[in-house]
Amino acid sequence: MAAGAALALGQAKAQDMPRVRQTIATLASPSLHGRGYVRGGDHKAARYLQQRFRELGLEPLAPNYTQPFPLDVNTFPGKLKLELSLGMLRFPGLGSARRLRPGHDFIAAPASGSGKVGGPFSAVPLLRFDTLAFIDATAQQQLLHHPWHGGGLVLRAADERRLATLPLPLRQHLDSAALRLTLVPKLTASLAAEQASQMRLEVRDSVWNSISSTASGPTVALVAARVEAVLQRQYLTQNIVGYLPGRVQPDSFLVVTAHYDHLGTMGKRTYFPGANDNASGVAMLLELAAHYARPENRPACSLVFIAFGAEEAGLVGSRYFTEHPLVPLPRIRFLLNLDLLGTGSEGATVVNGRVFAQPFQQLQQLNAQHHYLPSLAARGKAANSDHYYFSELGVPAFFLYTRGGTTAYHDVQDRPETLPLTAFPNLFQLLRDFLNVQGAAQ
Repeated sequence: MAAGAALALGQAKAQDMPRVRQTIATLASPSLHGRGYVRGGDHKAARYLQQRFRELGLEPLAPNYTQPFPLDVNTFPGKLKLELSLGMLRFPGLGSARRLRPGHDFIAAPASGSGKVGGPFSAVPLLRFDTLAFIDATAQQQLLHHPWHGGGLVLRAADERRLATLPLPLRQHLDSAALRLTLVPKLTASLAAEQASQMRLEVRDSVWNSISSTASGPTVALVAARVEAVLQRQYLTQNIVGYLPGRVQPDSFLVVTAHYDHLGTMGKRTYFPGANDNASGVAMLLELAAHYARPENRPACSLVFIAFGAEEAGLVGSRYFTEHPLVPLPRIRFLLNLDLLGTGSEGATVVNGRVFAQPFQQLQQLNAQHHYLPSLAARGKAANSDHYYFSELGVPAFFLYTRGGTTAYHDVQDRPETLPLTAFPNLFQLLRDFLNVQGAAQ
């Protein structure tokens, strides 16, 4: 009876949900600017994590827990404006234009360049892409000789993906337009390491359709737009790395990872909070670190905690770590990568579950024994998070993410207040048990 009460107390201490909520709210707050590469958002998040590591008593594996590395990344720190109207052919102007909201109605495409078309009292035309150009030589010639008049091109996302099949001279002509506007079903932002010569914006197709529905008679699509893009070259960001030395086998390592970066800002006021992606994973990493940092839970083998930077920029931080490891990679017993842990009503998915069958079976047995999650689904190999470069080098690694609940992803709706954290306490216990089986408890 006393032993059961002690176990319950230990688990209650480990699952500090108000602290979890506060961690996610801090990382997703406007003051951290989306944890990206405008106004030092990534550095502010890194300083916060350094302080949390220090408070937990983690030892640094690099000076001040910091492993710096460079990256190239396109950013949007300045003005971002888009006004659309459907004007009469004889009277093009912006008298009835609709000004769209960055992040809600439109976003800049990752590689968009800077530029400006139209103005307060003028607009330029948008040519609607004719899909006949994919199969008809006459349509291709007409498009090739179309004068842009300072305007641009509008097309649907499915057609944009097919542009690479067009003849090179035609592709070059399309790229010479001042603006490419792509209609998409959902705004999903991402990052790019390069910058195009033209402005490229993505607009929700429902917004475009709502503007179109107000038009009558012969009309032409008109636009005024402005984008201020800055390609940051060799921008210095960082991984944050701490560890707890093992009390029995200090030269044998278990590793817990989660990326702390997100998409940053878009324009002067819009930012991407990144509550689920991946403040939730960082919160889990910190809760596991807090558990094993307590004297009664000190791990038998060393436990390393890595908050990766620049995952959203293409797994840059984790690739850099594997190329400049702070612990010998062959001595890593297992790596758990945590991303998108804010839901869980439908269970969790384990990338590499099919690759490392025996550890996945152990995970399933623990889950079945304690009824932690509704289900665990195994996936094969995927280069979709920071586990990838480790497992490619022979390190046993899982990437876990939860399913169900909010569908906000890479958009401005991924906010702390919408995050249910349905399975978070139970998932914590499952991960703790799994780490103990892998050697944290002996």
